[in-house]
Amino acid sequence: MKITIVGGGFGGVKAALELSKDKTNHITLISDKTDFQYYPGLYGTATGRSHLQSWVPLGEIFAGRDNILVIIDTITKISKSTKSLTGESGAVYTYTTLILALGSVTTYYGIKGLDQYAYGIKSAEEIKRLKRHLFDEFSQADHSDGNFIIVGAGPTGVELASSLGTYLRKLKIHYNKHEATTHITLIEAASRVLPHMSEKTSFIVKQRLQNLGVHVELNKKVEKQTIDTLIVSGKPMKSQTVIWTSGVANNPFFDANADQFTFSKNHKIIVDEYLRESEHVYVIGDNAFTPFSGLAQTALRDGIYVARHLMGSKKKYVAKMPPVVVPVGENWAVFEYKKIRFTGVPASLIRSAADFVGYSDLLPFGQALGVWHAQRIYEDDYFPTGK
Repeated sequence: MKITIVGGGFGGVKAALELSKDKTNHITLISDKTDFQYYPGLYGTATGRSHLQSWVPLGEIFAGRDNILVIIDTITKISKSTKSLTGESGAVYTYTTLILALGSVTTYYGIKGLDQYAYGIKSAEEIKRLKRHLFDEFSQADHSDGNFIIVGAGPTGVELASSLGTYLRKLKIHYNKHEATTHITLIEAASRVLPHMSEKTSFIVKQRLQNLGVHVELNKKVEKQTIDTLIVSGKPMKSQTVIWTSGVANNPFFDANADQFTFSKNHKIIVDEYLRESEHVYVIGDNAFTPFSGLAQTALRDGIYVARHLMGSKKKYVAKMPPVVVPVGENWAVFEYKKIRFTGVPASLIRSAADFVGYSDLLPFGQALGVWHAQRIYEDDYFPTGK
């Protein structure tokens, strides 16, 4: 069987690994990146920990899998009538069976200035840009901008806000700016942090953030950004460091090929009970209109499900709510699954174990252990001077 997969994220990689177990399958995986990106690790890399926890070369993941061919290209067009894909490179790829797992992208909701001035942590390029900015800020003779604003109190925003303070203290020590004041503000449009979790969890996490020195602003709408000011609900907030963690949209590939797909109200792709968009096209992970799409655990389950369906399983797809674990500072996290909740060190240990499981889902045991261990390492070169 010949299968083409577009997307090198959780869903696409997991589907390829599962399908490759049958040596009669021949899989072509097309990705716009040479690395698999482990999104739960990005906040750690952005605050000084090893980049190894966030990016793993696809070549390492698929080493020894002779029936997987990896192609680096950005797919821009699909023709279901000719079963063909066109890449940004100009290359045309034909498919027999297709799995679309392109993931989501950042959206600024049309808010003026954010695309120009805000920083992000959702890619290697964004993290490098943010770090360089922080280095420049603290290396200046007159470090005057001590206001750091994070927009979006979902898991990524909470994780970043809770770990940024420690990183800023390391920068102050490194650049001998011991007297410099820093203020971290977390802004959320909803009425509570982690709005997709329970109210009790939101309350606990807000208290934890405040104990860490994070100022939390709720029910606030970001309206505009300039080079040194963020306008929030009509109020100017001075800052040259605004980090946007809010807002995701379906991959623009689908809009560019809107005549080929049927969209849900939230602009995801409608699929059937087998995650098929049409007879030969599956859509999984963030792109599919299913409960709990947008979570890494869902993308992994989708990849496994589609692989098994292609190899003969007749079971219909059943969405399952995954547990959620959010780190909130060093050795502290919150775990929630239905009515079960843990906080503190026990939840932190669960998150650490979950990360190891996440890596081992994609890598051999020894390699997964090495990448998992990298979470505890501060990079020797995260400062420009190498200190």
